[in-house]
Amino acid sequence: MGDLVVCPGERLFKAAEYVASSGTYVKGDHICASLVGIPQSFAGSSSAEDKRPVVEVLRSGSRAKVPETGNIVIAKVNKVNPRLASASLLCVNTQPLTDSFSGIIRQQDVRATEIDKVEMYSCFRPGDLVRAEVISLGDSRSYYLSTAKNDLGVVYAKSLNGAPMIPLSWQEMQCPVTKVVEKRKVAKVN
Repeated sequence: MGDLVVCPGERLFKAAEYVASSGTYVKGDHICASLVGIPQSFAGSSSAEDKRPVVEVLRSGSRAKVPETGNIVIAKVNKVNPRLASASLLCVNTQPLTDSFSGIIRQQDVRATEIDKVEMYSCFRPGDLVRAEVISLGDSRSYYLSTAKNDLGVVYAKSLNGAPMIPLSWQEMQCPVTKVVEKRKVAKVN
């Protein structure tokens, strides 16, 4: 079918000749696109009773990336309170996300040791970019994230005067302009 882009409601095939799959629906005698994208058709499962080819519509020629347990994500911290930090997920591994997802870093998931001594305000601040691991799908609104490894934590932060900070140790970053040192849970980046 090539690189032909279809729009929602556009007729693709006769429903008697193809099986509708993701990104499509059946209306009357036709299979129609339910989203903007590129239609793809492929042979149906050899074990299936219905031997008709399957048609689907994919956004931008590929499936949307969704975070999964074990993925490394880059997230921007939105809010910090004494028990957790909430963040917006920006990337999964090295791929930017097209949809918005939220994550939570709980106090017990910040470090692997001395969990009871973790102070969230000393680890993260709103606006920080954090490298974290998805540890579970969490509740219905947010993924649970962990920074409990050396290579996980804050990778980019701005000081109070707006300058990008430089990491000094695993728990401190410094403003290059004012030389003020701020506490963070810093990622060890190679």
